[in-house]
This record gives sequence, C-alpha cells and structure tokens, in this order.
Amino acid sequence: MNFADFAPVGLALWKALWPVALLTVAAFLLVLLLSKKKQTPPPPLEKPVFKPLLTRREQGMFAVLVEALPEYAILAQISFGALLNAKTRAARNRFDRKIADFAICNKKTAEVLALIELDDSSHRGKEAQDAARDDMLNRAGYTVLRYARVPSAAEVRADMKKVLAHLKRQRR
Repeated sequence: MNFADFAPVGLALWKALWPVALLTVAAFLLVLLLSKKKQTPPPPLEKPVFKPLLTRREQGMFAVLVEALPEYAILAQISFGALLNAKTRAARNRFDRKIADFAICNKKTAEVLALIELDDSSHRGKEAQDAARDDMLNRAGYTVLRYARVPSAAEVRADMKKVLAHLKRQRR
C-alpha cells in the first residue's frame, strides 16, 4: 500500500468534518471577542499626596535626640529592610515593611548604635508585637530603646551612656 491508497479516505473525512472545524474556529474567535469587551479598564491610580516624615510627637522626640546627642547622626523612619537581611523571602516578609522610628549612628561610619522607638496610643494592647519586634532586632545585634513618652535630653544621654558601655563590653 502507498499513500495514494489512503487519499480518498482522507478527502472524504475532510469533506465530512470541515464544517465542524469551521464552526470551532468561529466559536473560538467569538469567545475571544466577547471576553475582550467584558474587560473594563482599571480605575485610575490614586494620586499620592504629601505626608510629613514625622508626626508631631516624633518631631518632639527628634528635637530631644538632636539636643541630647549632638555628636551622633540621628536618622528617622528607617526601614527594617535597611537594618536586617535574610536569605529567604518568607523570612524577609516578617520585617521588610516595618519601620524603626529613629536610629542613633556614629557620624563617621554610620554604624547604628541604637534604635529608638516612641510608642503612642496605637501601641496599646500590642505589647507582644512590640516585644517580638524588639527581639528580632536584638537577635540581629541591635539595641532598642523604647519610650512611652518623649523623654528629657538628660534621660536620653543617660540611656545612651548605658548603650555605649554595653557595646564596649561586647566588643572586648
């Protein structure tokens, strides 16, 4: 047998099935067209608006930190992503959207000496979450000073003196 022996069968089959093939292609094109018409354009993106870097309480805290610690660089609103690293996305997801209120840094090296958290009413009832944040930072080697109210410059200096003594002991 050769190919020519099968040609009449193939031709007869084609003659019988071409309307089905044509209807299938037409139905596919119709579904494609209808699905495009149902799609509505996405809503316009909300226009971002200005937001102050610090709240009024944080501005007060910043002023106290600058007064109390003129020999250090004071950074505000530091992403945990700038402070911490992890190999897996799952681990990074635990901290990458968190923010530390302030960092006290060496002016020459930008080494973070302490992180400052200023609690407000939004922290009430979230003590366990705050403790978990502090623990995460402590395990990474950071010292966290948490204040329930804006402290005096003298309090900040005394707390930083303790932090620096602790760092000195650690580095021996």
